[in-house]
Amino acid sequence: MTAAGSAERRLVVLDIDGTVILEDETMSPGVVDAVRAAEKAGTEVMLATGRSWEGTEEILHALGLSPEFVVCSNGAVTLRANADGEYERFHIETFDPAEVLALLGAHLPDAKYMVELADGHRLYTEHLGDWNLANATRVPFADLSAMPVCRVVVVSPGDSEADFVELVERIGLNEVSYAVGWTAWLDIAPQGVDKGTALERVRELLGIDGSQVLVMGDGRNDIGMFEWARRGGGRAVAMAQGPQEVRDAAGEVTGSVQDGGVAAVLTAL
Repeated sequence: MTAAGSAERRLVVLDIDGTVILEDETMSPGVVDAVRAAEKAGTEVMLATGRSWEGTEEILHALGLSPEFVVCSNGAVTLRANADGEYERFHIETFDPAEVLALLGAHLPDAKYMVELADGHRLYTEHLGDWNLANATRVPFADLSAMPVCRVVVVSPGDSEADFVELVERIGLNEVSYAVGWTAWLDIAPQGVDKGTALERVRELLGIDGSQVLVMGDGRNDIGMFEWARRGGGRAVAMAQGPQEVRDAAGEVTGSVQDGGVAAVLTAL
């Protein structure tokens, strides 16, 4: 599809956790019907998430979505549907995690760590209840640095969100991109990579004008795609329960995930 032929075609990009699903992984009220109605109207609806593909695929199916592209791992991994409708790893960003792991390991020796390799396989140090560990192997901490990775995930249950924000500011993570989650969760990607960088590539391939982009999310890892959408003349909408800095970055706020905020925006299109 050429850019000229799709000037008015709309691209809607949805985060997963806290946007289309609740903490118990049930769907936000009305979101399935709203997504399907948007697709029926000709809108390209896709997901952009911090999750790996293994944790994304089930949500894609639950929503009844089959977009051409899916952005995972906070922009480090973009998948594309092949002729058979199966998703293949289309564009991968990696970095050498040795330095950042050594730095974090010295400050957070009791944290739980996971890395995602270029082929999608994941290595982790300890099991965490809400991690999908399909295609994953438990290894010693030292083995996490053995090869380039798409992302590093650090979870430190004994620390608060504020503790993590303070730690990141104190130790400096200048050679990577990172986002601190609502809990003591740190997600690290290659430098300069976030959901927005991946989505710009997707937007160009789809030939959709930037003014026809709408993105929705709730976390700090969504700020990059909010800024990207707004730079292009599109809309960025934050969920009501998101942190203040996330809502400020979006410029628009909808209802919370519990109140069906995504459905409300899509229904109003």
